[in-house]
Amino acid sequence: MLTMALMCLGAVVGRFVLPHWWARANSRVQLVLTVLLIFTMGVSIGRNEDLLHNLGTIGLDSALFCLIPMAVSIALAHLLAKRVFGAGEGAGEGEGE
Repeated sequence: MLTMALMCLGAVVGRFVLPHWWARANSRVQLVLTVLLIFTMGVSIGRNEDLLHNLGTIGLDSALFCLIPMAVSIALAHLLAKRVFGAGEGAGEGEGE
């Protein structure tokens, strides 16, 4: 919840407080901080002495965290397309007749 509140606060500050010309500098600051975050995560992973023993579990967890949301997203997009746009209705009718 704190993360969401901070994101909303940042959006409000970015929209109403900071001047328009700050956008370019802001993107550079974001890039630097993202690189720093990735680096510190790598250091934290590298310090894990059980990393090699847990690599299989980490890989499986990562695959599941990727594949499950992707499958749900595809299924929901398909259902939404069928319901809203009528995609697939009448597909193939009249072919070969």
